[in-house]
Amino acid sequence: MHAPEFVIKPRSHTVWENQSVRLHCTLSGWPNPHVVWYKNNVTIDPIAHPGKYKIESSYSVHSLEIDRCDFDDTAQYHVSAMNAKGEQSAYASVVVKRFKGEMDTSAPSPRLGQVSEYGITFKTHIVDTFGVSFGREGETMSLGCTVIIHPNLERYQPGVEWYRDDVLLAPSKWHQMHWSGDRATLTLTHLNKEDEGLYTLRVTTKSGYETYSAYVFVRDADAEVEGAPGAPLDVRCLDANKDYVIVSWKQPAVDGGNSILGYFVDRCEVGTNHWIQCNDTPVKFARLPVTGLVEGRSYAFRVRAVNKSGMSRPSRTSEPVAAVDAADRARMRGTSAPVTGQIIVTEEEPAEGVVPGKPLELEVTEATKNYVVLSWKPPGERGHEGIMYYVEKCVSGTDSWQRVNTEIPVKSPRFALFDLAEGKSYSFRVRCCNSAGVGEPSPPTEATTVGDKLDVPAAPERVVATRNTATSVVVSWEKSRHAKDLVGYYIETSVVGSDTWEPCNNKPVPGSRFVCHGLVTGETYVFKVRAVNAAGISMSPPFFHFFLLHRPITVQDCVRDSMVLGWKQPAFVGGSDIIGYFVDYREVFDGLEGQWHEANIQSVSDRAYRVCDLKENKKYQFQVRAANMAGVGIPSLPSNTFLCEEWTIAVPGPPHDLQVTEVRSSSLVLLWKPPVYQGRDAVNGFYVDIKEAGASEEAWRGINKKATDSKFIKNLQEGEKYVFRVRAQNNAGVGNASEVTEPTLAETKAGTKEIMVDVDDDGVISLNFECSAMSAESKFVWSKNYEEISDTERIAVETKGSKAKASFLAPGEEDIGVYSCSVTHTDGASASYDLTAEELKKLLETSHDHKFPIIPLKSELAVELQEKGRVRFWLQAEKISANGKVDYVFNDNSLSAGEKYKMNFDKNTGVIEMIMESLTPKDEGTFTFQLQDGKATNQSSLVLIGDVFKALQKESEFQMKEWVRKQGPHFVEYLGFEVTPECCVILKCKVGNIKKDTVALWQKDGQEIKSDQQLSFTEGVLKLEIAQISKKDAGVYNIVLKDDRGKDTSTLNLTDQGFRDMMNEVFSVIANSSTALKITSTDEGIRLYTFVSYYNDLLQVTWHYKDSAISFSDRIKSGVVGEQLWLQIKEPTEKDTGKYAIEFNDGKGGLRRTVELSGQGQLPPDALEAVARVKGGLPDVVTIQEGKDLNLTCNISGDPVPEVTWLKNEREIVSDDHLLLKFESGKFASFIITKVNSDDSGKYSILVKNKFGTESGEFTVSVFNHPEELGGKNTVVISYHFLCSPVLHLIKEHVSAPPPPLSSHCVWIPHHSSFTTPPLCC
Repeated sequence: MHAPEFVIKPRSHTVWENQSVRLHCTLSGWPNPHVVWYKNNVTIDPIAHPGKYKIESSYSVHSLEIDRCDFDDTAQYHVSAMNAKGEQSAYASVVVKRFKGEMDTSAPSPRLGQVSEYGITFKTHIVDTFGVSFGREGETMSLGCTVIIHPNLERYQPGVEWYRDDVLLAPSKWHQMHWSGDRATLTLTHLNKEDEGLYTLRVTTKSGYETYSAYVFVRDADAEVEGAPGAPLDVRCLDANKDYVIVSWKQPAVDGGNSILGYFVDRCEVGTNHWIQCNDTPVKFARLPVTGLVEGRSYAFRVRAVNKSGMSRPSRTSEPVAAVDAADRARMRGTSAPVTGQIIVTEEEPAEGVVPGKPLELEVTEATKNYVVLSWKPPGERGHEGIMYYVEKCVSGTDSWQRVNTEIPVKSPRFALFDLAEGKSYSFRVRCCNSAGVGEPSPPTEATTVGDKLDVPAAPERVVATRNTATSVVVSWEKSRHAKDLVGYYIETSVVGSDTWEPCNNKPVPGSRFVCHGLVTGETYVFKVRAVNAAGISMSPPFFHFFLLHRPITVQDCVRDSMVLGWKQPAFVGGSDIIGYFVDYREVFDGLEGQWHEANIQSVSDRAYRVCDLKENKKYQFQVRAANMAGVGIPSLPSNTFLCEEWTIAVPGPPHDLQVTEVRSSSLVLLWKPPVYQGRDAVNGFYVDIKEAGASEEAWRGINKKATDSKFIKNLQEGEKYVFRVRAQNNAGVGNASEVTEPTLAETKAGTKEIMVDVDDDGVISLNFECSAMSAESKFVWSKNYEEISDTERIAVETKGSKAKASFLAPGEEDIGVYSCSVTHTDGASASYDLTAEELKKLLETSHDHKFPIIPLKSELAVELQEKGRVRFWLQAEKISANGKVDYVFNDNSLSAGEKYKMNFDKNTGVIEMIMESLTPKDEGTFTFQLQDGKATNQSSLVLIGDVFKALQKESEFQMKEWVRKQGPHFVEYLGFEVTPECCVILKCKVGNIKKDTVALWQKDGQEIKSDQQLSFTEGVLKLEIAQISKKDAGVYNIVLKDDRGKDTSTLNLTDQGFRDMMNEVFSVIANSSTALKITSTDEGIRLYTFVSYYNDLLQVTWHYKDSAISFSDRIKSGVVGEQLWLQIKEPTEKDTGKYAIEFNDGKGGLRRTVELSGQGQLPPDALEAVARVKGGLPDVVTIQEGKDLNLTCNISGDPVPEVTWLKNEREIVSDDHLLLKFESGKFASFIITKVNSDDSGKYSILVKNKFGTESGEFTVSVFNHPEELGGKNTVVISYHFLCSPVLHLIKEHVSAPPPPLSSHCVWIPHHSSFTTPPLCC
């Protein structure tokens, strides 16, 4: 295993623009090193830049390919290789140059190399420079200058260096330098306050060097919490050791309006994104020792300030620092690892057995009220083994030494002690230790009192402000006296009367002089200066210095012999319109001004003028005078001194002649004129900046993120004053800002009107504006796209009093634009209207409607059928006058009212209709209603052909027949059926238009059937009830209604599928009436049963066991007793346990009742005795003579006492005078019929049930009229309790003749009283 090693390092390249370059290297090392490529110390991610970078690794060869290089690819690249044994890096530079001529990409690359400077004298000029710049934290800023070197040698490479505050800048992730051959650019990728300062470009040749400098100001980013302080800055790591580092920083200039309570320090291990707060309580001192670091790892730090409002944004992250001893750094192999942040330290094999000596030169290096820092040197006697330290403290005046780090010794010869009592004095000493033991303590330090040793500096004195330019002031002061460790000074300014202080600089400046830029012309300011050191910021009483900045004249363009000047309109115009301006100029030589000369004899109307016949490289001053009908006004103040030299900068000049109009409470329109100087390319857009009037220069903010020509400014705060400026952009970049507008109050003045658009009755489109604040001299000025309208062929303008109208003569696409109207000699009365393509389209449609009006329709022509099959064509107009007319057209032929067509026109409702009694094949075609009301017209058509016409004709004929049918008795609802809960089927229909003479005939299969149903003249419903439905009831049922007016017939087919559908409804009712499936015990085994309200022989049920149909056998049977459906299981076993179900089939999915047979706990032990039973006493058949009494008695058992129900022909019967039913003592059930008759014949049954089961007994009663019906034989009367074999045996024993067989004619007369030997009567 060995650390990575570069066999071949990447080499630097200089390439032409749009060419590709490839950096490659060869590596050795085991394990295989991990390779990462960097650009200006920033990791290159090919995925984030698809197609731009291509990284390849093949065995030991690694490469980075950059496709189609551009200027931004000029940078320092390095490759880092790392494995477990260490890390190595190699560096290479790529320079991208622009070829001046038209380069043939197919030709070979130009030869690269240095150009000889022998015998050449170079002249260097730095032009197209950057000015004083303002940025905000987090933004990106580019500074650039054009460099002209004469003579111009191709491929000549001068020395280009950038400095900040006289410190040379190197390429990094914060600074990117670019040289294109004639332009030097420095890009600050992410502004922080550390980037504020004086930036200097230095261009060096053999003949010397040229420099250019300008200041860059960086404002604080918006606080995340309102009122929070600004972020600290300039975080640095000092005195780093194995487990300890001192972090220092500078206090921010902005405290958020509340004093800063202190600072929190955060650390992050390199290679991670996890930040850990180092101190629990904020420290006020701008320095903090951080302990607890892991040896060999790298860390980065940041600082946050806090006040009572909240926490600031974090500062810029410090440079990474490794936690290693200074001696270990010399033995490190490689540099800090950018991937993991881990450093591999190799040490010699230690010698054992030597106890270290005393530490040397122990001293207190720093003492504050929060901590004390000790430092010392390792002992001379320590062997080769690494040593650690124990720190001890002692309160002054005592001999009690206390070990501070009792658990873990420290590795670094530095240590910070916290939690010391402020105001107390302490002495300190240190012991060394290793594996051999703990050494002797060092000599103690002198007594040190805990408290801040560094005082807040005193305030500077003698602050003086002097004017520098129209927007800058030079502030000077006398340095603070007796100040220790002074960091610098903060300068603050305030507009007089605002009580709001803004920092002029956000990074402390050394020295005693500073130029404050970004001031507003015409404002009065006051300044103060505060000194800064680690202990805090001084307080300084403000020094009031008033000065008034003048309204400047600006230069818009400059060539060798002329200059274009720009100026603003004077605030006071003398009550009359300004008709022109006069410009004067004078030459300035060595600070001496010459005589004024007139530049123009004739006045100029524009607020820009080119002054000609000037001398190149001479300096001039200018003044401007305005003229109106009263004369020429006083001249303006002299302008700044300008040098007449040709401009060669690439970016455009500043826009000029800014005007604010159409001011409202939340919006306004800002007008400007494009810059006179266009730069290298044409202007392609503008940026508008805004700030509150009186706010600091840092308050400027952009309104638009992308360059635009939009002049509409919105989202203003009502009642706030604003100022604006504009910057122009071309392909080369953004130029300097224009002059600032006058403060404008965002408010909508009383009486303000907007432009209204109107279309008159003749279709003329016009824009209308009204102003109530006009004076006698006021005029309406119409503009299109904010250029005064001069084309009278497209727009006609007329004014009547306080109203103005602009009418479009031939509106079209050429008229699309923003139309505005302003009123002169008013307080800014103006408005605008944006005529878009969509809006114009709507207006043209409205204009057409006014020229050629259309009668609006609520509904188009439609058709509907009425009574008797009549056909109604109709439509409804939304609005029509009494003069409206209608023409009815069929297939281009006009129709008129008559026998076939009836027309109606209700002008109040707008309903127009045409009615036809019927449709014939000749009526197939197109029907049209044509409307006219004055000059307004409209029509609507309806096409009735093909299938549409045939369907309508057929429906019309049907409606006619229906009407005829309903003239007599008829069916409102045709014959249908319903099933009652008692499973009776009721055939019913609903009839109408019946009278007393109307009769209803029921038929089945063509045969009349009788019905007890009487016709109801109130409800009109006829019913036929079919009880106990069976197959014999299947058939075709008809009902005929008839009287002297006619007849109507309704048919219901209850055969085949119709009968099945009806029975399924019956089965559904039966299934839903079924009770829950229950279990009972019988003599033979177990019975499962359910009751239904009615049983029909056609009902299909299926018994299931465990979801499978049961196959019946002698052991498992099913059956029906009355309304009980049962399943009998003889001699059940454990195998019979499980889930049982009975399924009723109703043709729709059926219904299931289920029960679980578990075999345990479902019946009590004496269940067989408790089940309801009929134990005997009932015969199978009873034949009895009419007029006799029938008395039957049977025994009933069960606990609880069963319920007893008697049925005749499967229908329940109740007790009355003729049929007496008794149940006595819970044991005897009696059935008595007095004087039987033929109606008593039938099938009778008794049903007994309780909670444990149900049982039934059946017998048949047959009644005859005369004894002769028995064949002339004598009647046999027998009294009995039950009929079974023992009874027959008793009969045989007591009758001399043998009893007649059961098939003979006998009458068995039951007797209720019990007996031993039953009597026999014959």
